[in-house]
Amino acid sequence: MTTIHRLQSGSARPSLEILTHGTVSVHGRIPGSSNVTLLVSCELGADELLGVYKPAKGERRLWDFPAGLYRHEIAAFELSRQLGWAIVPETVERIDGPFGPGSIQRWVPKDAASHYFTLRDDPAWYPTLQSIAAFDVIANNADRKSGHVLLAEGRVWAIDNGLCFHTDPEKLRTVIWDFEGLALPNHLLDDVRAFLDEGAISELANLLEDSEIEALVERASRLVKNPIFPVIPEDREWPPYPWPLV
Repeated sequence: MTTIHRLQSGSARPSLEILTHGTVSVHGRIPGSSNVTLLVSCELGADELLGVYKPAKGERRLWDFPAGLYRHEIAAFELSRQLGWAIVPETVERIDGPFGPGSIQRWVPKDAASHYFTLRDDPAWYPTLQSIAAFDVIANNADRKSGHVLLAEGRVWAIDNGLCFHTDPEKLRTVIWDFEGLALPNHLLDDVRAFLDEGAISELANLLEDSEIEALVERASRLVKNPIFPVIPEDREWPPYPWPLV
């Protein structure tokens, strides 16, 4: 598959502008997802980007998560941006999507042979993998599969964040337990402190319920008070891993 990314030389249009205001064309369904996930292109003048469109009407209802999971995808991007980590590709809300309201995330041309289990043995990726692990703790990610960690554009990205922000702390399910019990790096700790001090949650207010935001702030505060990657509790009722693992 060839990625469309024809940004004109000297163009002032950032990806967010193209995703937000570009004309959306659907190319087809992306296989392997339990929800409707569509490959689209967003065209704004001479600029065009591929994106992943997740319409609300294509979501399969879950007993333990509210409808509108596409908003969690957008909230994950906003949280990543507010923390200063930039690990989630640009993601926007499109009320005027071809199949109704949904999220569109910039497509990243992944290395198909790489995922978390192939990246974790290379120390060069540790800083980013640690930031993803910390992000998942704060966002309470219930579905961090290995395949949701992508090597693309010379860096590592975290995608597929719809099952985040649950208020139940036992919802955390991830394959990234390699850092459990280790101290959170100082620069990540400083970023979480700054996020809490600045109260930078205004962009999340229209995407998450009040209870979800309160739980998010509580998780971030707890991480600041005890800056250690969580350890799997011995008395945990539910498995701490997603399925399938990849």
